Amino acid sequence: HGTEEQKQTYLHKMTSGEWTGSMCLTEPHCGTDLGLMRTKAEPQADGTYKITGNKIFISAGEHDMTDNIIHLVLARLPDAPVGIKGVSLFIVPKFLVNKDGSLGARNGVYCGGLEHKMGIHGNATAQIVLDGAVGTMVGLPNKGMNGMFVMMNAARLGVGNQSLGLTEVAYQNALAYAKDRIQMRSLSGPKAKDLPADPIIVHPDVRKMLLTAKAYAEGGRAMSTYCSMLLEKEHSHPDEKVRKDSGEMLAMLTPIVKAFITDNGHISTNACMQVFGGHGFIKEWGMEQFVRDNRINMIYEGTNTIQSLDLLGRKILGNNGATLRKFGKLVGKLVEEEGVNEKMAEFITPIAILGDQMTKFTTEIGFKGFQNPDEVGAAAVDYLRVAGHLVFGYFWARMAQVALREIAAGNTDKFYLAKLQTARFYFAKLFPETTMLMRTARAGTKVLMDTDAALG
Repeated sequence: HGTEEQKQTYLHKMTSGEWTGSMCLTEPHCGTDLGLMRTKAEPQADGTYKITGNKIFISAGEHDMTDNIIHLVLARLPDAPVGIKGVSLFIVPKFLVNKDGSLGARNGVYCGGLEHKMGIHGNATAQIVLDGAVGTMVGLPNKGMNGMFVMMNAARLGVGNQSLGLTEVAYQNALAYAKDRIQMRSLSGPKAKDLPADPIIVHPDVRKMLLTAKAYAEGGRAMSTYCSMLLEKEHSHPDEKVRKDSGEMLAMLTPIVKAFITDNGHISTNACMQVFGGHGFIKEWGMEQFVRDNRINMIYEGTNTIQSLDLLGRKILGNNGATLRKFGKLVGKLVEEEGVNEKMAEFITPIAILGDQMTKFTTEIGFKGFQNPDEVGAAAVDYLRVAGHLVFGYFWARMAQVALREIAAGNTDKFYLAKLQTARFYFAKLFPETTMLMRTARAGTKVLMDTDAALG
């Protein structure tokens, strides 16, 4: 969205890491609803703008690790339309940049304070004060959201991967601990007869907690890898139709990456902390940090409720389910390939059934939402988790397919047996959540909105 001059001035040093950047969007009185923001941008005779206002929750908004910080700031022009259609985007560097690329005077953008947070203490979150700071516009006047969403969608994919990393590191630590920690005997008889008690990994519920994290980590990794491929195709594929289709599919999957993987990260990091028992709650073991660090991922870059509304309202109902049907064709193709293979039945049957149910489920929610938009708000979070399981189920079925083929061909690598065992756990213990979620989504708005006495 920037000019060639802006790209040449800033991008090389930002991608090299010599300079860093920030997204200055949120203000004290408005988070997601950026149409309410008050930061103003006054045009100057030289084509720049004087930016004045306050921003909060700005990740890496102030530090001395690099020579410059390039803030991308949303602000309003004096004659801007009310609401989201009156927002423009500006480059506001901490130090102004001279024509030759060297650093000039200190700009009027300062850290007014640091937020004291529950987690992610390795990344300073700053309150930013803009006091007549010099900025240059990116893109067109009042069209700042176009550029902002490029950043935001990249950040949403990044946040999903952040939770994926936390899920994986929590799992690895919990697995090692469960193999080493001895506590009680197995209910079916001693397993480590040379020890006074058995390692806790022999207990079914400990295995359930470990396998939950493993299944969510590996399912998330498969989906994230697929999204990376879609991103490459959207930007680089020679066929325009493939570029368009890849971008459309990625747009639908982005809120699922952000919300489903971060919700799963919350479930998984808590489960892995539980494996440690009382030690999990103590800082020296490191497990409570994974729980704290993951918690923000469900909030920032658009809360998971916002992701759910985006998925159901914009990405699915917005085009009458066209993109969802395209993903349904991928599921249908796999079902066709493996539908008569008895060894694949435990993986194929659940996604085939849910694939069929999704059409009726989506249509029903859409019809109710047409009559009362609050119905979409009431169902959206449950709906996203159902969609998330359909996507994870598809990738887990594909992983099981590959594993079965490799084992049948004589491959004795335990990797494939482990995939198969984890897939069986996922479909038996996690995927059935979809039945409950569809029921709660169908419960509608009355039990939520007709509650003035309860919430009075």
